[in-house]
Amino acid sequence: MEDAVSRRAKSCGLTLEVRSVPRGWSQVIDRALGDPPRAEAPHRAEVPQPGRDADVVVQLESSREPFEVHGLTPLTRGAFADGRRVVLTDACASGLDLLVEPSPRAVSVTARSRPGPSHRALRLVAPGRTELLWRAALLQYPTLWWAGVGGAVPLHVSAAQVAGLGVLLAGPGGVGKSTLVAGLGPDQGASVSDNLCTYDGAMIHGLREPRRVDAGPVRAGRRSMPHGRVEQPWDGTLPAMTPSLLLVLRRGSGARPSVRPVPPVVAARALATGTYAAGELRRYWAFAATLALGTGLGPAHPSIVGESERLARSLDCVEVVLPARPGTSLVELVDRAEQAARAGRATNPGMTGARA
Repeated sequence: MEDAVSRRAKSCGLTLEVRSVPRGWSQVIDRALGDPPRAEAPHRAEVPQPGRDADVVVQLESSREPFEVHGLTPLTRGAFADGRRVVLTDACASGLDLLVEPSPRAVSVTARSRPGPSHRALRLVAPGRTELLWRAALLQYPTLWWAGVGGAVPLHVSAAQVAGLGVLLAGPGGVGKSTLVAGLGPDQGASVSDNLCTYDGAMIHGLREPRRVDAGPVRAGRRSMPHGRVEQPWDGTLPAMTPSLLLVLRRGSGARPSVRPVPPVVAARALATGTYAAGELRRYWAFAATLALGTGLGPAHPSIVGESERLARSLDCVEVVLPARPGTSLVELVDRAEQAARAGRATNPGMTGARA
């Protein structure tokens, strides 16, 4: 049986629509989009108007039959194509088979759940990990890929609008990016993305996902996940922003944070290495390359390094060494970073980006 209600959201600068949700998948989709449970959600933030055509259309089918691959050419193990559509079996080790069919204005993704014994075993012992794989294969990776066809690149950064500034937080996983964004009060700014964004050469677009907070009591609406955090719905987010300040985070051993301007080349390296090291994107590179090979659309590999350098050159770049114990707010860090960037521009213009 299927739920006739579609889910629509802005993600990566695109309109994502999920149609014909089979029973049992409704909450999975809501959690993946960072939405409150439907009974608790009189206001669903940043949902595009129904009249707008979707850019990415995902349809879940109840059938457990494999997609027909007769007449399709093998691309690689588990992937088949005919130049205009691609079938992926067990996409991203998720137990989902996908039929990906791009058209000039949109991409259609049809999914069938076909778990094997190993998938069922994983779901029993680590249901959260299974859900992360579903989320990536079904929603995140197709949206990232279609944004990439349009010229955008993925970046492993957190993003927020703070004091009128578009702020990016780069750094290794676990350094505290999500904690800082989650601590932003409604009167202090607005979150754009917890963990993943796309950059199109001008704007930063958030990928729709739940926000992650430090582990604590798992109350209603929260879910403990394998990354060691607890996920919860957003109260509201901005879909995109114009970036102006890049904070390169690392954890120190002191009692107070320290800030200093850094050259764009240093900040760009942090952006690129952080993106390639992100576990959330580990399976994305092969996913995108396979679709590029099978459809002739999009790059074989996104220009992460080049676009990271381009982005860093356009921003004020400031290294932030966080104290050993969390507690400093993002608002305080942005204020201190802005002061450091102004001082850096006055004494050594080459130490910061192009922003005046």
